[in-house]
Amino acid sequence: MTSFHLPRATPESQGIPSNAIRAFLARVQGLHSFMLLRHGKVVAEGWWHPYRPASPHMLFSLSKSFTSSAVGLAVAEGLLSIDEPLLKFFPADAPRKVSPNLAAMKVRHLLSMSTGHDQDTTERVFRQRDPIKAFLSLEVEHAPGTHFCYNTAATFMLAAILQKLSGQTLLDYLTPRLLDPLGIQGAAWESHPNGVNFGGWGLSITTEDIARFGQLYLQKGSWQGQQLIPAAWVGEATAKQVENGADPASDWAAGYGFQFWRCQPAGVYRGDGAFGQYCVVMPEQDAVLAITGGLGDMQPPLSHVWEQVLPNMTPAPLPANGPAHAALTQSLQSLAFTPPPTGPVSPLAAQLSGETYTFAPNPETLYSLSFDFAACQMRYRLLGGGPRRGNHTLRFGLGDWVEDSSPLAAAPAVDPRFPRKVAASGAWLSTDTFRLTLCQYETPFIATFDFTFSAGQVTLLPRLNVSFGPTELPPLVGNQVGS
Repeated sequence: MTSFHLPRATPESQGIPSNAIRAFLARVQGLHSFMLLRHGKVVAEGWWHPYRPASPHMLFSLSKSFTSSAVGLAVAEGLLSIDEPLLKFFPADAPRKVSPNLAAMKVRHLLSMSTGHDQDTTERVFRQRDPIKAFLSLEVEHAPGTHFCYNTAATFMLAAILQKLSGQTLLDYLTPRLLDPLGIQGAAWESHPNGVNFGGWGLSITTEDIARFGQLYLQKGSWQGQQLIPAAWVGEATAKQVENGADPASDWAAGYGFQFWRCQPAGVYRGDGAFGQYCVVMPEQDAVLAITGGLGDMQPPLSHVWEQVLPNMTPAPLPANGPAHAALTQSLQSLAFTPPPTGPVSPLAAQLSGETYTFAPNPETLYSLSFDFAACQMRYRLLGGGPRRGNHTLRFGLGDWVEDSSPLAAAPAVDPRFPRKVAASGAWLSTDTFRLTLCQYETPFIATFDFTFSAGQVTLLPRLNVSFGPTELPPLVGNQVGS
């Protein structure tokens, strides 16, 4: 496999005003990166420091569109038909009494999120040791194909089917067929303890990798003279397969395909993942937009694309606009998450350095911590099992980012078994309060820890920029050893 970069060009040469892209950038908040392609060329790209081009980013449900691609490949290879019943693949895991609706559930219903379940089954399924048996045991309230319900566990079942038929994980199956030809290197996919890639989430790749995938779909599955995905599958997967709502203001109610969402503008479709991971394909405009982010509200950036970028694309090249392009370049080069500004070093810093605080049992499994403010380090001990357990040291900057790794994440959506790469920055907010910010730059999550020191105690307040649950977590109180 050879790695390569997509070709670059100025926006004007591909029929997009630089000012339109600047207008988009001025309105969006919470993005980590973006890359805009027109006619197969990158016309604008940017990463909000400390996010960077070479770092992979967790895709969450954008992973589903890759799972759909694997199903399309398996269909082309004759491994399965999307009209085969689900129970055919797992007869030993079927419940003793099979309901008519479960018996009628087909692969296409897993693909189109129309399994017939009334509510998302994911939480219920993954609470059980055997998620396949758990999925098959649940009541199916509606006839499959008649009711849309976003259901990530359905995508996991697709991954399980593919692994059973191919003898390979989803990632291993896709690597020679899709990832290698696209030049996607270093992809990782989290797995269930049973060895099955999650399918509906867990894939991590770079922003340019997302853009390549979108360009492949824009080209109807063709890449450098090779048909990687059948054109018929691209058309079927990205077409409206099921109605999913009636809100004209929502891009989550414009129809759903096979693990792809339809969008409000005519012909536009996308893969997307929680907190703002997007692969947007605009066939009529011959354009692709890749986005990663940490968004609480995922609609605004799409709306800004529809309002600022898409209507300003012209069929023919535009005259060169040096000043506008220079201004855009400056904007792109200055994208950054600025570390919290720090006040003067607290006069208590020397006194607090070296003091150890211990904590009662807590969800973070934090047992003890101490600071060395002169060396810009925090030492801490975690209880429990796996790589999190034991003593750790975190280096941080003061007013700038310092790269390190840390299992102290305050982000339950991130697999806690593995330390995450972070960019860490500290800041004194007042004489007695120190803020530590951990930008987990391969994920959507930025964790903030406020440490407030008082006589013999430290109160720790953890917060997250985004979360599937609360973003402000309960405070932890640590007691100074020996006090």
